[in-house]
Amino acid sequence: MTEYGSWVYAVAREVDAHLLDGLTGVAGETVRSVAGKGLSAVVGTVPLAEFGEQALRRNLEDLDWLAGVARAHDAVVAAVALTVPAVPFRLTTVYYDDDRVAELLRTDASRFTETLDRIAGRTEWGVRALLDRDRLREPQPAAPATGSAGAGAAYLRRRRTERDTGARIEQFAREQADTLHAALAAHAVDARRNRPHAPALADPNRPMILNGAYLVAERDAAAFAETVHELDRRTEEVELRLTGPWPAYSFATTGGEP
Repeated sequence: MTEYGSWVYAVAREVDAHLLDGLTGVAGETVRSVAGKGLSAVVGTVPLAEFGEQALRRNLEDLDWLAGVARAHDAVVAAVALTVPAVPFRLTTVYYDDDRVAELLRTDASRFTETLDRIAGRTEWGVRALLDRDRLREPQPAAPATGSAGAGAAYLRRRRTERDTGARIEQFAREQADTLHAALAAHAVDARRNRPHAPALADPNRPMILNGAYLVAERDAAAFAETVHELDRRTEEVELRLTGPWPAYSFATTGGEP
């Protein structure tokens, strides 16, 4: 017998049933709402054979599977959050049944309500800063032809220069990341610094030095975007990339465990 669970997408104060018409979730299921304590959770019924705890451990290693599930999850969250204030849930939040979801709403009602109040009329924007290391490297003079002893000394000098240059670049990167984040946070309601993407996932000559998330009032979105563009123009060594608006994933408190 196939077992099923309730995959949670988001929590809002009230979700109009018409809003969910035609929306399908991560398993191709029709999404619906579960009510409790004046709140509504947007959920979908998923087979535990694919979305249960053990299956997820296996499936999350399949990048194609993960990408498809992430797109489907985000599409539901975005459809809800673009219409009403909503607390988005991250991937893989699966409860045993709708009763457990309703219990979550009752238990954590105050936390959800506080979060909904905080993100109402606001959206999340992402800013990534990429450092152009090549612009910070000083050109090295051609080494003169020398004997073996001179070649050894030249090698040591070159290694010392590379070490000193690396330390200077790292200091510059830290200072730039701190300065940029402070400037952007000053134009946001709230801000988070997430861990930059691993070097293995990026160009080693253009490492990510800032991976920031900013909660911005909708009325201030244009001004925030202009601030990003202005900061980008100021420093040739750093490129800023703006993404959004997104549901407020970085600023949502989703409550208890499944």
